[in-house]
Amino acid sequence: MASTSRTRTGRGRGRGRGRGSGSSSLPPPPSTLPLIIEEFFIVVYEDTLVKKALPKKIADYLDGQELAKVYLRAADCGPRLWTVEVLFDGQGRMYLDKGWEKFAIAHGVDFGCYVHFKYEGDDVLTVKVFDGTMCMRYYYSDDEDTDDESDDDVKPCIHPL
Repeated sequence: MASTSRTRTGRGRGRGRGRGSGSSSLPPPPSTLPLIIEEFFIVVYEDTLVKKALPKKIADYLDGQELAKVYLRAADCGPRLWTVEVLFDGQGRMYLDKGWEKFAIAHGVDFGCYVHFKYEGDDVLTVKVFDGTMCMRYYYSDDEDTDDESDDDVKPCIHPL
């Protein structure tokens, strides 16, 4: 009895699936995906009232957009927007500058806090402050005024606890 030679093509039943020459349904490797940054955080290790450096990746992402300011909105603290000037130092660093001090005071940002930012579009960042116990601080505001440039007083959000 003569043996017949067969060439296997890898199209058997259940074995070797996905190894054929067909296109892969796997996503491309991360290095080939466009960089989209919507959320980031900083840990406060130094004086909270001076300009605050943001992560280099967010500075790289926003570099060239020539932002002069951003608007910070505290999560769970009403519609108030806090205007904060943005500085780029020419060495790839981005800082929250004038206006950050008022925001930090009003929201109790101090040493050991984690500050989470989420980009909402139109230069608006929603901010959540986590204290040293890693719990988010919840605030509310009884301030109906949403224009913080009309007065020099810091009107803090109120911590309910």
